[in-house]
Amino acid sequence: MATAAQWVAGSRPRTLPASVSPVIAGTGVAAAVGEAVWWKALLAAVVALALQVAVNYANDYSDGVRGTDEVRVGPMRLVGSGAARPGQVKAAAFAAFGVAGVAGLVLAATTAWWLVLVGLVCVVAAWTYTGGPRPYGYAGLGEVMVFVFFGLVAVLGTTYVQVEAFPAAAWVAAVGIGLIACALLVANNLRDIPTDTETGKRTLAVILGDAATRRTFLAMMAGAAACAVVLAALTSWWALLALVFVLPARRGVNTILSGAQGPALIPVLASTGAAELLWSLGAGVPLMIVG
Repeated sequence: MATAAQWVAGSRPRTLPASVSPVIAGTGVAAAVGEAVWWKALLAAVVALALQVAVNYANDYSDGVRGTDEVRVGPMRLVGSGAARPGQVKAAAFAAFGVAGVAGLVLAATTAWWLVLVGLVCVVAAWTYTGGPRPYGYAGLGEVMVFVFFGLVAVLGTTYVQVEAFPAAAWVAAVGIGLIACALLVANNLRDIPTDTETGKRTLAVILGDAATRRTFLAMMAGAAACAVVLAALTSWWALLALVFVLPARRGVNTILSGAQGPALIPVLASTGAAELLWSLGAGVPLMIVG
């Protein structure tokens, strides 16, 4: 099987540290409106991390067998580069789905069984992003998936398993995290417009075009900043510390505004991932402390 270093090099734009951002934000809201349940928060983190690993492997496998990674600007992919056999990458994806499933079942058994259905929908959505006969990631719907599942479902789910409610603050936090997660994918797809166009992959960036995609990225980052302010108004003004995300985000924004293309956009992925993590830490940790 491919080494961990090879997998990281070939992973999709969302990084593993950023994948726990919804859990941090959701737990902060739980602490602010009720009481954080730490063992449930840890299980939610396991679900989030395992699903992110699964999505990375599933996308690597599906894009690789379709041949859409044969012309690639970004980091190496395992199947597309020949570093691992398709069957190995597919097996790794399903193993990660299994880990997420076990942790999710424990949360469902101790909270509400309808969460099992939510988990199944998440797995199907993760696989059909680039897999199956009609992958929606090839039809301009990737950002919708990221916003719904890595924003709304992840944050609201984390809060719900701890306080069994969907408070307004959780919705605001979910939108903020979801917007930054979407911005990360937008930047990734902006970089890949030429190669995705060549291979027939109609991402939102391909549909919108270069200029409109850049404006979309900026709007999403501005929306995340607004959500930090609203979250603070609903909970504690300490949540304004979420605005620390502007520090790494500014680097990505400047690169986007500069008109950078191709490999020059790769650093935007790292800075946006860091921005998402800092947004969640800036909002979530103070809320956990002040309650």
